[in-house]
Amino acid sequence: MLDKLNIRRRSRSLNQAHKVALAGAATLGAAALAFSAAPSQADTTTSEAAAPAPVKFSSEPIKDIKASVTDQLADDSLKVQAIAARKQAVQAAAKQKAEAAARKAAAERKAEAARKAKAAAARSAQRPKMAPVAAGKTYGNNLNGWIREALDIMDRHNIPGSYSGLHRNIMRESSGNPNAINGWDVNAVNGIPSKGLLQVIPPTFEAYRVTGTSANIYDPVANIVAAANYAADKYGSIDNVNSAY
Repeated sequence: MLDKLNIRRRSRSLNQAHKVALAGAATLGAAALAFSAAPSQADTTTSEAAAPAPVKFSSEPIKDIKASVTDQLADDSLKVQAIAARKQAVQAAAKQKAEAAARKAAAERKAEAARKAKAAAARSAQRPKMAPVAAGKTYGNNLNGWIREALDIMDRHNIPGSYSGLHRNIMRESSGNPNAINGWDVNAVNGIPSKGLLQVIPPTFEAYRVTGTSANIYDPVANIVAAANYAADKYGSIDNVNSAY
């Protein structure tokens, strides 16, 4: 009897334990199911909340732009330098042209002066040499004496002119002052003012001065003879001159 009673008690006890075990297993199974469903929702939430990945930009286009700008600046610099070089070349050419023109003009003036001097020398050579003044003949140291001495020299050198022609031009040009000098006309502006009784400029005096007369442009006789020689060459005679010449 006792053994059967114990067996029943054990059987009842085991059944209760099995029930507890089964209940626990069911609970664990439900928890496992819940846990297995959670990751997909968690993954979805995490995926939706995750920060966006940084966008990467290539530096190649920027490098290309910098290179393009640098090339353009270099081209502009070369263009500016080329323009400056052309401008300098034009200025240099203009300067050379002006200098060449000035040299040509100077050479022409020099050649003209030489031609005049040669022509005057040729005329003097063709004329008979000046004979010495007759013994005892003197000239007064005044306008009348200067004109008469000049006329004698002119006569010996075949230079035309009369007392009245010389006197008229002398009075108009210098009022009879052998030291007169013109400081205002174009010759004075050019640095070669007219001088003496008949207001002759130095280059003309040198070209037409008659051999044997003074080389001083202020010498009255030398000045008269040179001016008369020039007037004969340009106008035929000093008598034909009635104004500035």
